[in-house]
Order: sequence, then structure tokens, then C-alpha cells
Amino acid sequence: MRRIALLALFAVLLVASGYAQQNAPRFTGKSAAMEGKDLSVARRSFEAGARTYWHSHANGQLIMVEDGRMRTQKKGGAMRELGKGDSEYAGPNVIHWHGAAPGQAAVQINVGFGGDATWLDEVTDAQYNGK
Repeated sequence: MRRIALLALFAVLLVASGYAQQNAPRFTGKSAAMEGKDLSVARRSFEAGARTYWHSHANGQLIMVEDGRMRTQKKGGAMRELGKGDSEYAGPNVIHWHGAAPGQAAVQINVGFGGDATWLDEVTDAQYNGK
């Protein structure tokens, strides 16, 4: 039910932003609302220490931390910790993982830009701990 309410809110915001752009001078230069038919928005909770497997998204993914602390890593890169209000973008086909930090649960909002996800191997404890 919450997911439906969140999607409805995003739909209203998209429509409202298009209306505002047409009827109120709020931009310098040309700006237009874009269709969001390929967007998927989800909200997911993670218990402390819970995490995804390594994966990628055909057209990328944006992760925003709504609450708690999260960890994320792109394959070959350093592990990062994110706090409430922080975000991370994984571009198209960039292999990555994300989840809650140790000892603290987290809630994320993720936006997908269409296409399939490709799921790979489990994130090891060593990888999760930045080793």
C-alpha cells in the first residue's frame, strides 16, 4: 500500500511540475518535463548488515538513503558509507551492491531507469567490511 501511495505521489509531482513549468516563470532558458514511463521507484528496508548481491541495471540506478546508514560499492572501487539524505548513482551496466551498515538498519529509495537487472555473486563478508 505504501508503494502505491509513493508512486501516486511521484505521478502527481510529475504532473504538477509539468503544469508549473507551463504556467509560472520559474526557469531561465528552456526546460521541459520529460515522460517517466521507464522509471521504476521502490522503497526498501534493510536490517543491520543486510545487503544485496552484486548486480547491475541495464540503464542505471539511483539510490537515496531515507533513513539510517548504508554501504555501497561499485566493482573495482572503494566501499562508501552513505547517511540520511545521501545518494549514489550506478550507471548503465555498472556492477555494484548496496545495503545497511553494520549495527544500523537503513531505508533506501531507489529509482531505476528501465531495463533489466542482472544478478551476480553474493557480496562476501570481507567485501562488505571493505577488505
